[in-house]
Amino acid sequence: MPALTPISFPIEAGLRGRLIRRYKRFLADIALDDGNELTVHCPNPGSMLGTRNPGSAVRCSTHDNPKRKLRHTLEMIRVGRVWVGLHAARANDVAHRALERGAYTPFAGYEKVEREVTAFEGSRFDFRLSEHASRDEACWIEVKSVTLCSDRRARFPDAVTTRGRRHLEHLMARRATGERAALLYIVQRADADSVAPAEEIDPEYAKTLREAARAGVEIHALSARVLADRIRLERILPILL
Repeated sequence: MPALTPISFPIEAGLRGRLIRRYKRFLADIALDDGNELTVHCPNPGSMLGTRNPGSAVRCSTHDNPKRKLRHTLEMIRVGRVWVGLHAARANDVAHRALERGAYTPFAGYEKVEREVTAFEGSRFDFRLSEHASRDEACWIEVKSVTLCSDRRARFPDAVTTRGRRHLEHLMARRATGERAALLYIVQRADADSVAPAEEIDPEYAKTLREAARAGVEIHALSARVLADRIRLERILPILL
């Protein structure tokens, strides 16, 4: 049986406020606790369905890089009783740490963990694992950040995603060569008990996901608890295809 050793990735999200609006895909206006308003970077390319309600509590990180146009980044939003991580890249960050430390047994045992690796023209995978003690084939992994959840079931995607379908096709291509290929959902909220494709939002993605599973692509899902100072992988979630 797969096992997960809980593991955290540190973040800094000390700036508090409330969401006014998210717009132009990568921008959000927030009202700070002191009454001032601020425009921040929104690092989430999805629709943020269910996680963009005006008035919701938010937390942001602060950056001093003079080359940045916006000093602050939206990290999380309060939905009900949980914080939901909105920074899509945090899923890759905590996954990277888990892979390097062998925290999730299906991907443990590899000596080499590479990030952002090109397999063939037009394809780039989030991770490539190699140099395993007992198996010769590499393992290619694509990570997806999941924020949508209803009735304790996390759903992906939250908008039609041609890119997501293309990633599944690339994973199937790697699997066809005899190498391992895996999709890893990181659910950035602690109130989900399972993961399923959002068929009503993108039926073609759901169809392609099932095709990938039948072709031997591994589908994994891990739940993360999002806190002001860290994102912590805590549970393995079942996949409902």
